[in-house]
Amino acid sequence: MTTPPTPDDRATPSATPAQARHAARAHSFNAAAAQYAANRPSYPPALFDALEELAGRPLKGARVVDVGAGTGLATARLHERGAEVIAVEPGAGMASEFRRTLPGVPVIRGDGNALPLAGRTADLLTYAQAWHWTDPALAVPEALRVLRPGGALALWWNTEAPDVPWIADAGRRIDRHFAGQRLPAGKRDIDARSADPTGSLGLVRRTIRWSRHVPLDTHLANLGSHSAFLTDTEERVAAFFAEERDHLLTVFPDGRVEETYDVHLLLGRTPTT
Repeated sequence: MTTPPTPDDRATPSATPAQARHAARAHSFNAAAAQYAANRPSYPPALFDALEELAGRPLKGARVVDVGAGTGLATARLHERGAEVIAVEPGAGMASEFRRTLPGVPVIRGDGNALPLAGRTADLLTYAQAWHWTDPALAVPEALRVLRPGGALALWWNTEAPDVPWIADAGRRIDRHFAGQRLPAGKRDIDARSADPTGSLGLVRRTIRWSRHVPLDTHLANLGSHSAFLTDTEERVAAFFAEERDHLLTVFPDGRVEETYDVHLLLGRTPTT
């Protein structure tokens, strides 16, 4: 394993406007790491059951690299299942929060486009809510380089269940708020072709539905921890959330929100030789 240089958390001067927006959103989490850790949803046990089934091996004792680990929401679950986890995180703020919440799990700075790891060292590479921040043209070969024969790459996203009426209504309000702006595509078009344009990983898909009940303030803080809101103006964000609170209190008058999610898991295995 090698130690990577500290990534620059700023967009390069030569970046295009689209690249600059993407970089700003990617790095926006660093200033909101504590909010992210406290309010984002974790993942259900059924996800890790499916992960073990599709990977063809238990997590216990597996050498796992959790890339784009953020504050460690997925890393913690993998660690609890007995995996030997190393986290890779590009952002200073997120890595700092990770170290505070998971002091016993190693985290190194880096990203999926150039993994700071030796070849054939991992049984499993995981990306929780993170693959859409990579360039698959770089990240797929890196995954193949780092994985051992018979290893697996697993990508997953918590997405709000679109067939739940109140979630669909809230999504339309968000779309209107950001009208004319291009939102991150990570959660909108999750499929094997976009995740791995080469098709070399043979990604298969599994979807797991689950839900959690949280106070309205937690729900709004979770929503506010998404990059689109983190990079919006304070005035616009405050106005949106004041209206959104009123909308949601008509649906959840007791102030307890049932968030329903579909976790979309994509997993591909490498050849055994």
